[in-house]
Amino acid sequence: MEDPGSQIAYWDGVGATKTFTHPVNLRRLAGVGANARVLDYGCGYGRVMAELSDHGFSDVSGVDLSPTLVERGRELRPDLRFRVLESPPDLDCAPAAFDVVLLFAVLTCIPDSDAQRALVAELSRVLAPGGLLYVSDLVLQDDERNRARYAARARRFGTPYGIFATDDGAVCRHHDIAHLRALLADFDLVEEHEIEVATMNGHRSRAVQLLGRRR
Repeated sequence: MEDPGSQIAYWDGVGATKTFTHPVNLRRLAGVGANARVLDYGCGYGRVMAELSDHGFSDVSGVDLSPTLVERGRELRPDLRFRVLESPPDLDCAPAAFDVVLLFAVLTCIPDSDAQRALVAELSRVLAPGGLLYVSDLVLQDDERNRARYAARARRFGTPYGIFATDDGAVCRHHDIAHLRALLADFDLVEEHEIEVATMNGHRSRAVQLLGRRR
């Protein structure tokens, strides 16, 4: 299994300078109370946390494996609560500790399927029954550039189609939508919407947002 923290050198280096852009659709959280316990897993520098806090959510916290990104977030928003993940994907908290967990552009950074399943299982553990998992991530792209790099990586390493290396050294994954649905098989799928986003390297890409309810 590929350790989901194995790219820490990237995220503490060039990755810590990136701008993240997946949009928060607050309508999807319209039924969530302002006092709900919200966790942003893979929070980076706290962009999503800040938006939620500014919108009135009073109990928002974030975790990330990169100390450099966390420090960037603390400098930008000292009013928010950040923690560094010591042993991802494990969270140092009790079961059912949160009402909402956000997972924005995190699965793309964890190319290994087993590691992705372990992460979703941990998030299910810390979500209260009826709690929401809000996922935003990238799906397979159909342009020639991406198809070529998916195929090259699959031929060389035998990895699932959709995994590739960025020009600046990260190993990422774009997902078959069926794979993302399977990851959330233990949740009731409430919503699914395709969107377009700018990637951290400035490319326009297709993405999907899924909202799952913990059973």
